[in-house]
Amino acid sequence: MNHLYINKEWRKAIKGNTWPLINPADESVITELSFGDVVDFKVAEKSAENAFKSWKKESANKKSVILKQIAQNILNHLKDFALDTVKEAGKPFIEAEGEWKVAASFFDYYSEEVKRNYGKIINLGGEEKYSHIIYQPIGVVGVITSWNFPAYNPARAVSAAIAAGCSVILKGSAYTQLTSINFAKAIDESNLPAGVFNLVNGDATKIGNAIMESKIVRKVSFTGSTAVGKILMEQSHITNKKLSLELGGNAPVIIEKDQNPESIAKRSLTAKLRNCGQVCVAPQRFYVHKEIYNEFITQILNQLQKINLGINDEKNSFLGPLMNKNQFSTVNTIINNAKNEGCKIHTIENKMAKGFFVSPTIIEATQKNICIKDEIFGPVMIVIPFETKEEVVDWANDTEYGLAAYLFTNKLDLVKYYTENLEFGMIGVNEWAAHGTHLPFAGWKASGVGVESGAEGMREYLELKLITYSAK
Repeated sequence: MNHLYINKEWRKAIKGNTWPLINPADESVITELSFGDVVDFKVAEKSAENAFKSWKKESANKKSVILKQIAQNILNHLKDFALDTVKEAGKPFIEAEGEWKVAASFFDYYSEEVKRNYGKIINLGGEEKYSHIIYQPIGVVGVITSWNFPAYNPARAVSAAIAAGCSVILKGSAYTQLTSINFAKAIDESNLPAGVFNLVNGDATKIGNAIMESKIVRKVSFTGSTAVGKILMEQSHITNKKLSLELGGNAPVIIEKDQNPESIAKRSLTAKLRNCGQVCVAPQRFYVHKEIYNEFITQILNQLQKINLGINDEKNSFLGPLMNKNQFSTVNTIINNAKNEGCKIHTIENKMAKGFFVSPTIIEATQKNICIKDEIFGPVMIVIPFETKEEVVDWANDTEYGLAAYLFTNKLDLVKYYTENLEFGMIGVNEWAAHGTHLPFAGWKASGVGVESGAEGMREYLELKLITYSAK
């Protein structure tokens, strides 16, 4: 079981520990995998430190060629990689395949962006003095990612870091190790030098602490919960680490009265149920104008009856299970608490005998209900009627999170008002995908620190250096 990848070699965990990988659809054991520890991280740390010394000096053209190789390697294995992700994450094949395609697109994008690591000259001192700014790679980078998008999440960080000239140690989720291993396979098949990329699957707490305590790791990219993100922020001051944190969300959706209830209801449910609702930018609180609220609910319930739960494979596409037992329990607790608060609950029958399946659920709530406060990582849609734009903006902003928000209206004056007053890093107007490979992905408030994706994403792995010359 050589499932750790360090210094361009596949290795067993030094202590010989293993991890049973569970299929969330039927709770069976898919396989046993090597499960690393701090001792494995230390080996990877040394490997990354040595590799950085030469990789940081490598030409942009050579980096570009290698990044393109990785992108093509992913596409060459697309079907097999996607099927493994379906098996361990439970998502539909079309979603898994799409995720791997986006992962490839990051390496392709940064293969071009690496050529645009420009500085600038500042000449305000006349003939006697001038200055210029250059950007240099920050050093060894630790990447810690979650299970909900196990190919997409590491791809956007690893591709940008490698393009910037950094070396990387990836700690993927224990729940989706097959995807992490396949990710490493695509990199292994390229000409990336030994040690520039390392994969250490294993104990999240121990390895995470080791990454944060390391004086060699200069930057950490983390995708996960706000609670863990706050811990990392507290730890980072010890070694003065730079952080990129993509944390939780509680995305509001504002649907104005000029929208067609049938059309927007169908699109809303589709967006809500992507990856079974396990998406940090997933729409969660649907604020629907009171003039179309009742018809919206009617149409949503019509759409709800068309949803089928089931085990996904290459040919069949169902609403799959949640990732693990903890997610299953958490989401069911939120639904039960909403019932106890007096919210009106709409759902469908769950006929699955095993697995972590939760029926898609509509909760008719008010702004005073507790269920609207927390991020719901599951197939749960909260719907609330509103009357005025001022009221709904206050409600939408009443959260510690500030990742994504969505707006549906055809009136430009309302678009201007909402986009200027919503306190979120990304706002989708009449669409559900406000982000993209070439666009900055950023959250406000408790939803994150720093930026991923786009040109801004690569800058996160570079240090600014000012050099000033005097003619005297």
